[in-house]
Amino acid sequence: MTMSAEQSYVLEDSGVLRFPEGFVWGAATAAYQIEGAAREDGRGPSIWDTFSRTSGKVHAGHTGDVACDHYHRYPDDVRLMGDLGLHAYRFSISWPRIQPDGSGPANPRGLDFYDRLVDELHGTGITPIVTLYHWDLPQTLEDRGGWTNRETAERFAEYAAIVHARLGDRVETWTTLNEPWCSAFLGYASGIHAPGRSEPGLGFAATHHLLLGHGLAVKALRAGGASRIGITLNLAPVLGDDGEAASIVDGLQNRIFLDPVLRGKYPADVVERAGRFTDWSFVEDGDLEIIGQPVDLLGVNYYHPQTVAARTGEPANPVYPGSEGIAFPRPDAPRTAMGWPVQPSGLTDLLVRLSRDYPGTPLIITENGAAFDDVVEDGRIHDAGRLSYLDGHLRAAHAAIEAGADLRGYLVWSLLDNFEWAEGYGKRFGVVHVDYATQNRTPKDSALWYRDVVRRNGL
Repeated sequence: MTMSAEQSYVLEDSGVLRFPEGFVWGAATAAYQIEGAAREDGRGPSIWDTFSRTSGKVHAGHTGDVACDHYHRYPDDVRLMGDLGLHAYRFSISWPRIQPDGSGPANPRGLDFYDRLVDELHGTGITPIVTLYHWDLPQTLEDRGGWTNRETAERFAEYAAIVHARLGDRVETWTTLNEPWCSAFLGYASGIHAPGRSEPGLGFAATHHLLLGHGLAVKALRAGGASRIGITLNLAPVLGDDGEAASIVDGLQNRIFLDPVLRGKYPADVVERAGRFTDWSFVEDGDLEIIGQPVDLLGVNYYHPQTVAARTGEPANPVYPGSEGIAFPRPDAPRTAMGWPVQPSGLTDLLVRLSRDYPGTPLIITENGAAFDDVVEDGRIHDAGRLSYLDGHLRAAHAAIEAGADLRGYLVWSLLDNFEWAEGYGKRFGVVHVDYATQNRTPKDSALWYRDVVRRNGL
């Protein structure tokens, strides 16, 4: 996979809005959401196995035990990617498949699966992009404190080295963490996601240890010879008329991760605001130097902006500890099945802001997509809402490139309908429909449209 900085977009006479030469087109998934085979070949339990079996935590009691059965059907799924003409496929490694207890020797059968998957991708002409952590922490580590415990960061680096030693000869691009904001603040501060703990101070401790784990993993990957390393953050522009409210939420959503990784320090205003929940004693000398090592790319997951307004007496939003006095009104915009507003211009604003405020780090959109209530009619899925969403966001991405953003690629979320975390199988993000009873895959209209986008490198 090449990630050329050359910005050679043109709008041809044919009306095709071209992206830069070498722009990378692909799709993304996550291990727990698609693999299934939860108890096969030595895989240990993860926090999502535990959480999904806890009454009332996941829609309809759904689990990822079977999911899309990708563990057994990966050759067919890779052929499907080839049919869509994808350049790249971003997938995550299941940590409990590699180290069932989160430490110790590797489980060879777990590594064998990803070995086969990477070879299958290369055989189809698709470049693998590996994410080392997409939320499925081994339960044994959670039993010892999970991401609130410094040990987990150290174990993560060891795990990263094991995976790279097996796959590094065929995988060039590595991302350490996916959306640490969700892991920290949905998992430990609000309890919405696994492991389901709800103490604000734990959200900040988890944030730091996740970032420390990122930094230690970068060091381990560099030592092993990895050539391209990054991290994936879920970022959102914060909109609203009150500058102070917007700054507070921007700090808790964006800068608390961007600044340590790309500037080597936490934002002072966020540290001060979090002081009511934590004394930051988990930060040790040298940690920020480890966290702030140079990365080769920044993965951007974008779904929608966050809208805020100052409102006296408003209680804090549990996912933003310290957000008392701030409301989160619903903007006047179309909505997806998740209830998220469709605002493509936010992607332009975000990409331009990142290139302006954190220059020198190439960007790749590692997730962008939408859930809609798809209906199968005569064997076809006419998902006009999703197609419109993707078209609008790709135009927004192109506008950002035109404005100077160093954007190198776009990975649609998601390749397949899948287990959507706390929403179970009730929400469908895939460009490919999955019949969970039969495991049949059917490309939706959006997949066929995306295939054409990839072919022409534009809209």
